[in-house]
Amino acid sequence: MTDNAIRRSQRLNQITHAAHEQLDKAVKANAPFETLASYTRFLRAQYLFQAELKTLYMHPQLIALIADLPDRCRAEQAKADLLDLQSVIPGPVAGAVEAPCLAQALGWLFVSEGSKLGAAFLIKRAETLSLSDTYGARHLGEPSGGRAEGWKRFIRIIDDLPFNAEQEREIDLGAVAAFERFNVLLQHAYASASEAEPA
Repeated sequence: MTDNAIRRSQRLNQITHAAHEQLDKAVKANAPFETLASYTRFLRAQYLFQAELKTLYMHPQLIALIADLPDRCRAEQAKADLLDLQSVIPGPVAGAVEAPCLAQALGWLFVSEGSKLGAAFLIKRAETLSLSDTYGARHLGEPSGGRAEGWKRFIRIIDDLPFNAEQEREIDLGAVAAFERFNVLLQHAYASASEAEPA
């Protein structure tokens, strides 16, 4: 715990608020649930983000802190969703996070894990496109053990880690960078799709 006044997870929510809002606006502007084509572009961004974080979910030092971390990764579900929709699997986009320090990596994972809570609302929107947690929207499905419980377990671990001042700064940087990176991937997914399709 960072101090008695505010938990580390609460601080992370506060310092990422602006970046989170910016991303929410970008997602809404692209209307991912209006058509299947738009959803597919959104899904490509989701896949790219999860694929970039796969090495963190499989990292031995991080697994030592969070035992079920590999099971939490959604890269394979997002890939299966793309295959369901007969979409190409997008290649890597320059600028992916590489070998972050432990605290920064936890900041990235904080954002990725937190997005599972929002996915509860997104999958309802996906259902209007005849998608589900077994077809096309697996990555938005409820994790094993439930969304809320999985998040609470993750947050308890994050909040109880004994960090020094530099590590506090690094986890903040990682969390903000994660939101900014997803925004980049979202713009890439929509821009590359429009370039590839006839007007």
